[in-house]
Formats: sequence, C-alpha cells, structure tokens
Amino acid sequence: MDAGSSPGDPSPSSNEARRPSCPCPLQYRRRLLPRRRNPRSGNPENLDRFIPNRSAMDFAYAHYMLTEGCMEEEENPAGRFVSDEAYRKRLREALGMNRTRILAFKNKPPAPIQPVIPPEFTSPLPPSKPRRYIPQSWERKLDAPDLADDYRLNLLDWGSANVLAVALGSTVYLWNASTGSISELVTVDDEIGPVTSVSWAPNGTDIAVGLNNAEVQFWDSTANALLRTLSGGHTSCVGSLAWNNHILTTGGMDGKIINNDMRVGSNIVATFRGHTEEVCGLKWSDSGWQLASGGNDKLLYIWDRRRSTASSTTGGPFLHRLKEHRDAVKALAWCPFQESLLASGGGGGDRCIKFWDTQTGECLNSFDTGSQVCALLWNRNERERELLSSHGLPRNQLTLWMYPSLMKIVERTDHESPALFLAQSPDGCAVASAAPAEDQTLRIWNVFGDPQLAGKTALKANPEPFPLFNRIR
Repeated sequence: MDAGSSPGDPSPSSNEARRPSCPCPLQYRRRLLPRRRNPRSGNPENLDRFIPNRSAMDFAYAHYMLTEGCMEEEENPAGRFVSDEAYRKRLREALGMNRTRILAFKNKPPAPIQPVIPPEFTSPLPPSKPRRYIPQSWERKLDAPDLADDYRLNLLDWGSANVLAVALGSTVYLWNASTGSISELVTVDDEIGPVTSVSWAPNGTDIAVGLNNAEVQFWDSTANALLRTLSGGHTSCVGSLAWNNHILTTGGMDGKIINNDMRVGSNIVATFRGHTEEVCGLKWSDSGWQLASGGNDKLLYIWDRRRSTASSTTGGPFLHRLKEHRDAVKALAWCPFQESLLASGGGGGDRCIKFWDTQTGECLNSFDTGSQVCALLWNRNERERELLSSHGLPRNQLTLWMYPSLMKIVERTDHESPALFLAQSPDGCAVASAAPAEDQTLRIWNVFGDPQLAGKTALKANPEPFPLFNRIR
C-alpha cells in the first residue's frame, strides 16, 4: 500500500495509473470544442461532423505524442536536466516537430465546377438601345411680332419643301429652313384680313391661306402668284385647314366643314355639319378615310369619307360624336404607327390629353396635364413611341411624353406666353413652336432627331446668340 493512500480509498486501476496528467493535444482540442446539442435532436452525442485533411497530417508524430511523449515527460519531471530540455528542443526544431497542432487546414477549397449549358438552351442578349440625345434648349429663335393671341386659329405650318409658313397679322412670311432665308408671301388688305389659318399643299409649293372674311386664297409660293380664291362656302372666318391629296378641307366659325376639290371649278364636293360653334382643329388620318374635327363647342367628331359621295354636297352622318372633353378641342394628332389611334387635347377648362380608338369610339386613356393643351405632335419614328404637347397657362411648357405609359421624358418652359402653335419638319426631326403676347417668338427645337445626328448638331451649334436670332420683320 502506498504511503499516500488511505485504507478507505479505492485502489486505482492499472490503466488509471498509466494515464498521463498533462493534457495531450487531442485532449486539449476536446476542451476547446465542447459538445454541441443538435437543436433537432435530444441526443448529446450528435456532434458536428469533422472531415480532416489527411494529406496535411503527421501520423507518426501524433502517435508518438499520444503514447510515449506525454508519458516520458511525466515519468521523471524533477530529474530532468536543463541541458536535456535544451537538447530536446533543438532536436524538435531540427526534425520539424516543434508543433502543438496535429490536425492542419492548409489546402484551399476546390474551385466550384461551372455548369456546361448546351448551345440550344442559350440565347444572345438583345443589343442595347442607344439613348437618344434630346437637346435641352431651342436651336434657333425667330422674332414673330403681331402673332395673333387666339387659341382657335392655326397660324403655323411646315411644308414638304422644308419651308415654314407663319401668319403675322395680315402678312404671311416664309422661312426656308435649308437656307435660312426669309421672304414675304402676301399681305392682304385690312378689309379681308387678318390671316386666320395657313396650310401647305402636299406638293410643298402651293399654300392655302384662310382669311377673316370667310374666303380662302390659294397661292403659288415659288412665283408669289394667287392661283384662285375659294368663296361662298363659309359665312365667317376660316380658322382651320387640312389637306387630303387634292382635297382641301376648311373649317369656319360658322361650324361648317367643307371639302373642296382643287382640281375642278365647282370646288365644294361635301359639307359636314355637326359643330354648333367654331371649328378649331382639323386633321385627316394617314389613310385619308377618316377626318377628326374639334370645336369650341367641346365636341370631337370623327367623320368617314366613305359615307359621302363625290356628287353629294352634303356629307354623310358622322362616325362618332365624342363629348368627353370639358373645353374647346383644338389639338389633334393621328398616330403614325397605329391606325385608328387619335390623340386630342382640351383647352384651359379641360387640360386633358385623351386617346381614342376611332373605329369603336372608345376612349382608351385620359391624362390631366395641368395646363391648357394647344397642340400635339407624334414622333414619326416607329421605334420611338413619343408624343409632344404644347401648352398654355399656367406654365406655357412643351412636354415630351412616352407612349403609352405617359411618363414625362423632358419638359421645357422657355416660352413666356402660351405656346399656341406647333409644326413639324418634313423629316420629322425638328419642331417649330410659336407663342404670341409677351413672348412673340418662334423657336426651332430638335426634339425627334436621330441620336447620332442630333448629338453632332448640338456640338456644332454656335454658342453666340445673335447669329441664331433672326427677325422675320
């Protein structure tokens, strides 16, 4: 019996006597990694899974430390000399055994395997659409004194020969957009004036001029010659004009709409009756079969040319009578990329842009712009589905809308008074806007231009204001 043990103590077993008291590396690791319970199981032995890296382990050193290394250190701890301890340290360093970790994590995890997708399941991405450049200001500015401040008139038109016509008081001026030259077409007498409407014929050289005395003059702009005068159809001023090939349609303050065949002497071939007040807007569809008319009576009519005959002097009944607007209807624009889609705008008491299916007469959408709607123009490029609107009070803005979302793309408030009149260049890129009263200017905007050509034009623009400022008078 050992002197240090009492009779009542249980005698240690042989295995317990040989167990080292110093913690070996494996025992040290077990103290650092306590057992964890699986939250989904009550078994305390359900430990985390451990997968060692066998290629990075030294099994010989691990076996030595677990069996003999710790036992030798405990057999004679007091009798060990300092020189022996230094020798052992030097030996461990020389043999690369001066380590305490047995398990090593040195290798990087393998790279993920990329899946192989068959070519038939892959499709190339569509090419990104280039962002169209829209100038933030006008490109040219023309002085336009004596421009009538009347919402119901139509005093601006851009012909197919790239010549812009504008009526200032009793005079019609022509501005050649290609050369920048300005000329006077005609000045009418005060007895028959002022000029209340202008509209270019499809050939780009002849122009119709509506007058305050209910007459319409037909002029040759190249020779400055009066070709003929249309009279007897209306009883008051002619404020609206629209061409459909050789047919000139006129709308007057008397509410009548007259089709005039300019090839024959007896020019009146059909008359459409429906409006009770002045006709403010007239627009033929691209097909030439439907005519839209807006009036000061807050009504919008859709007329079908096929309901009337060439021999009849009275047109057939209207196709649709639309009365959703709450003020005068002047702004009209047929959609160039969707047949039978018409946009219309109401005056200051309405302020709405409405979209119509002219086949059924259904209002597809209505949007409150917050200002009087004076004119509407579509982008003729089918890829860019956009609509430009000019407005009056309270903001006098020009706004470009995306269709059909009607999201606002850009808005300009350069005019100081209502932008009553809009005209589009023959190539569809540029737009002319005119405002009377305090503003009295005509401005050219590159609104619908090509993204590359518009950018080059903007870079070449002259920064000096005076070369771009021309006076019509």
